[in-house]
Amino acid sequence: MKRLLLTLPLLASLAACEQLGIEDPAKIAAAKEAEGKAVGSACRHASRAIEDCYLLNPKALKAAVFTGWKEMDEYMRENKLEGVAPVVPRGPDGKALPPPEPAESHAAEVKPASSKPAAKEAGKDASKSK
Repeated sequence: MKRLLLTLPLLASLAACEQLGIEDPAKIAAAKEAEGKAVGSACRHASRAIEDCYLLNPKALKAAVFTGWKEMDEYMRENKLEGVAPVVPRGPDGKALPPPEPAESHAAEVKPASSKPAAKEAGKDASKSK
């Protein structure tokens, strides 16, 4: 009976290892697997080839990336969905290219912010004089 009373606190303390910051290897592996599947499905949705996906995400597990890519491919074919073109252009080295400089004609279209408060004040002055 005394042995049982001594082992219960020991078992309770071992059950709380997560609270101490000790990571469970099974949970880490599951998280990496899920992340790889998410990366693969995102690559397929962005109409990227699986090889490009591997190149752009070297730290992701290749098997998980392939599984996610394949699952998304099947889903998109079943539902007759088209892929979305990637928004961020990539260079030949796989890194994102810098955004293009804004054109001067676009800058001329932007109205200055100072004209709006002046118009509001003029409207307030006109309503007071009535």
